[in-house]
Amino acid sequence: MNKGQRFTFNKEERVTGLKRIENLFANGQSFIAYPFRVIFVETDFPASTPISMMVSIPKKRIRSAVGRNQMKRRLREAYRLNKHLFDPLLIPGGLHLDIAFVYVKDDLSEFTDVQKSVQKAVRNIQERLLTDRKQKE
Repeated sequence: MNKGQRFTFNKEERVTGLKRIENLFANGQSFIAYPFRVIFVETDFPASTPISMMVSIPKKRIRSAVGRNQMKRRLREAYRLNKHLFDPLLIPGGLHLDIAFVYVKDDLSEFTDVQKSVQKAVRNIQERLLTDRKQKE
């Protein structure tokens, strides 16, 4: 973390558009970082930021809208605080990383659990990107 670094999460950092979302779920790699299923894909869609993220909290899992919104806020906050852990060297120029977090637990999680899960997901994505790069070489 650089001194004076701002921890922000702007609208440009969100996965938007039907084509991008369909591409993410159709072609993405996935793994479980409990309580989330994480799906990610490298794309060449033009974007202003190297990494974009989306959140999905199914109504089937958490019936209350208040609870779903609370989990979305917790996840976005945990991502905002930990996105600096991504190594910018892992994403070569011209490529973009789209990430989706899908909640799989049936009740609310504490913020500390969500934050640990996001950190685990970031490490796992980086490891998978490194192994993919080595296999292509």
